[in-house]
Amino acid sequence: MVASIASVALVLSACSGNSGDDSGSGSDGGGGGKPVVGVVFDVGGRGDKSFNDSAAAGVDKAVEELGLEKPVELSGKPDEPDSDKEDRIRQVADNGADTIVVVGFANAEPLRTVAPEYPDVKFVMLDNGTIEEDNVQGVTFKDNENAFLVGAVAALASQTNAVGFVGGVNETLINNFQVGYEAGAKQAKPDVAVDSKYLTEAGDYSGYADPGKGKITAQGEYDAGADIVYAAAGLSNNGVFEAAAEKGKWAIGTDSDQYLTADAAVKESIIASAIKKLDVASYNFIKSVADDTFEAGNVSLGLKDDGVDYVINNEQIKSQVGAQVDDLKQQIIDGEIEVPSAGE
Repeated sequence: MVASIASVALVLSACSGNSGDDSGSGSDGGGGGKPVVGVVFDVGGRGDKSFNDSAAAGVDKAVEELGLEKPVELSGKPDEPDSDKEDRIRQVADNGADTIVVVGFANAEPLRTVAPEYPDVKFVMLDNGTIEEDNVQGVTFKDNENAFLVGAVAALASQTNAVGFVGGVNETLINNFQVGYEAGAKQAKPDVAVDSKYLTEAGDYSGYADPGKGKITAQGEYDAGADIVYAAAGLSNNGVFEAAAEKGKWAIGTDSDQYLTADAAVKESIIASAIKKLDVASYNFIKSVADDTFEAGNVSLGLKDDGVDYVINNEQIKSQVGAQVDDLKQQIIDGEIEVPSAGE
């Protein structure tokens, strides 16, 4: 089912119990007890300073505020089969977690297989909304919308009239970032040149965890004339930031405000970030376990729902282009601009 946006705060939550099935039981977190949290991270895991860390921030907030035990956490690996991902989810559940945050669309098919085995364990699937199970809430984000806004930032701030995009893996999810970014750049400055490249092709998830390749790819775009590159490549973003710093250029982050978590050596090269509020989704999911208000279903959150946003960190650029980009943001919220998505 598709949950209404008005009930987002509820459907990003869970209650849990004990299945009584030795192969499919988490700990007894229901019936008034505190949830036992587990996290299945995507490739890069906690510490990627991007997608996974955004989800982790919400988990950490919930654990602290609710006085919960330290979560059971495991992270994905590049180029592993779905069977390994399935076993990882099972391992987290079998270690006592009854409220499990699953991060990244690469874990969606494994969760589709595993979720029915643990009917009393509740899951939130971040970045995929295709699983129809009574114990799964799927949350997707309109990544094309916040990418549109940072595309406008890049085009308006560029001094060479050329900008770049580095995507982690060439598949639909990241294609949405690219399409939105290019549309926003062209909306703001129709004659801007946009150079878009990917680190790996579909199915090869190493593109999300290869800063070296990210750095080389960004260097190529800077050498070709771009002075701003938007990185949507998970842990590989760090390589893009290094390239920007070394060449005296600018970069744009994604999923979280990457200026806040970047190393000091690259920090000032990050002028903006496209923000995806995974922290809000994971926090609300865990918090609502105590409220006993879980609803299965899938929601897609955009600018209108405060599920995505953008931030400009460079104050000079913010003063020059911020008002214009904020106007574009409002036009999207009001339905005056329809941002294209991959496949259209």
